[in-house]
Amino acid sequence: MSVLTFPDVERLVVDFLKNRAELAGTTVDNRPPSGFDGTQRVVLVSRTGGTWIDDLYLDHPVVDLEAYAADKTVAHTIALAARACVHELAGTAYGTAFVTDVTEVEGPRWLPDYNRPAASRYLTRLQLSIRPA
Repeated sequence: MSVLTFPDVERLVVDFLKNRAELAGTTVDNRPPSGFDGTQRVVLVSRTGGTWIDDLYLDHPVVDLEAYAADKTVAHTIALAARACVHELAGTAYGTAFVTDVTEVEGPRWLPDYNRPAASRYLTRLQLSIRPA
């Protein structure tokens, strides 16, 4: 019996987004940059749940994209760009994993960050279907 190895979905999404022209000037990572106060142009990627479907040999991670900026309009524009880019992951390989599908769970919604009062934040929630190695 081989050992099941799950791909790091946070790293997969970060690596896919971080050099996209649509997100030029925006930091993309799974942790806030040093000195982060929510006013910088940032997309934070976090796996927030999901399930393994054994019969289909699919991982279905739920991923949150938090788009930040100092201005609400800019944060919204970043959220829309990141959302569109992640949908392009369907049909792509990452290492030995293959993304078979991307489904939107929740489109960009305004979500004030009460820990960072100067921040403007939008949250997008997506579910990926990944066939691991």
